[in-house]
Amino acid sequence: MKVMFFAQLREKLGSTDTEVDVVLPCSVAQLRLVLSEMFPQYKTDFIQGKALVAVNQTLSDEMQMIQQGDEVAVFPPVTGG
Repeated sequence: MKVMFFAQLREKLGSTDTEVDVVLPCSVAQLRLVLSEMFPQYKTDFIQGKALVAVNQTLSDEMQMIQQGDEVAVFPPVTGG
C-alpha cells in the first residue's frame, strides 16, 4: 500500500511517500504501528494526536479500515492563523 507524507513528516523522512507492507484491510491504528516500526527514529511522530491520517481525503479515526486501493495520507495537525 502506498502512504503519502506531507509537511514536516515529508521533510523529516525525506520522501513524499513509501510502500507499506501490510495485510489489507487494516485499521489506521495498525498502520501507525507499522509506520513506527518502519521509521523507529520517528516513532513519536506517528502516534495518535501527533499525526493525522486521511483515508480517501477524509480524516480518519483509529478504527477506520483501510481497503485495497484506498488513498492514504499522513500529516501533522494543521494550525492556522
